[in-house]
Amino acid sequence: MSTKASPPASRCRDGGIGGEGPFARALLEQMRSAPAASVGEGTRIVILSDLHMGDGSSRDDLRENGELLAAVLDRHYLPRGSTLVLNGDIEDLQKFPLKRIRAAWGSVFAAFDRFAREGRLHKIYGNHDEDLLEDARYPYPLSPGLRLEWGNRRLYAYHGHQASGFFVKHNAVSGAAIRYVLHTLGIHNRSPSQDSSRRYGVERRIYEFSSRSGIVSIIGHTHRPLFESLSKYDRLRYEIERLCLEYCGASEGRKAEIERIVAVFKDEFCRMGIRDRRRGRGLYGRDIILPCLFNSGSAVGKKGVTAIEIEDERISLAYWFEEGKARPYVALETGPATAIEGTRFMGVVLASKSLADVFARMDLLS
Repeated sequence: MSTKASPPASRCRDGGIGGEGPFARALLEQMRSAPAASVGEGTRIVILSDLHMGDGSSRDDLRENGELLAAVLDRHYLPRGSTLVLNGDIEDLQKFPLKRIRAAWGSVFAAFDRFAREGRLHKIYGNHDEDLLEDARYPYPLSPGLRLEWGNRRLYAYHGHQASGFFVKHNAVSGAAIRYVLHTLGIHNRSPSQDSSRRYGVERRIYEFSSRSGIVSIIGHTHRPLFESLSKYDRLRYEIERLCLEYCGASEGRKAEIERIVAVFKDEFCRMGIRDRRRGRGLYGRDIILPCLFNSGSAVGKKGVTAIEIEDERISLAYWFEEGKARPYVALETGPATAIEGTRFMGVVLASKSLADVFARMDLLS
């Protein structure tokens, strides 16, 4: 195993400055009692969250990507020997009963069963599937999170709703309102995934905890993929800036290529919501952003499924989609796509870094 970066003397992984405040103290206590797994050479872990599996109807959030998800699990991650971490809001029990969900998604549960039989499944609960804790017949062990130990450093996978006092205190009331009132009337609830102010509030609170404690947090909940605390907005903006700096000294052929790439990135950048654009630099109230927060995104929407992968001491953000449906900027931002044999689905790595690099920059920038 490679040499690990040591935490600065001014911080403690299990307390100290990271332990300030009731949220941080509760999360540290939860983390101490959570199951643990070692990370090193040969590690293969995939973290998925927010599948929001329903009953297969038009109100099922997984409906667009269910076939894609089943193929990715059955034909890619299972054969690779990956450990599957389901990081909360997998079954949407705030809208549908578990019996109907299992009936609709037999292929996905069959894949879960195979991971579980081989000892390669960790199931973490979120606010939408927390009621599973009361179901004695549920087949998979449940936990609030998973500690990932890399030498003397720690990554912690947890859903992320713990950063919202509302969901911690009133999740049962929220679930009843969604199922019996909003869902019945066809009204979308304003969850953090749909409300930018609440989304940024959750992310900012978890970022502060992670940066102070020296722990890498891997969450879901907000449905917004994050890599090294940066969103797609941030990655596009920084890449546009880098290409503009390269432009003046480039050859004529390279200048033409830069012009084409910048135009595609600019179109995607401008397509984003105005609130996302305004909340770019200084998103977490800092000019220098520590790479301590990752989010696996979701399987909700028409464009595909995102996941966090940890393989051979590297952490990556993966994106799976149906051929021809990815937005144009993806091909310019990534390397070659991985095709799932016998299907129309493929995947790319949007970003990847070694854990040594992530923790070294956390220590240097803190």
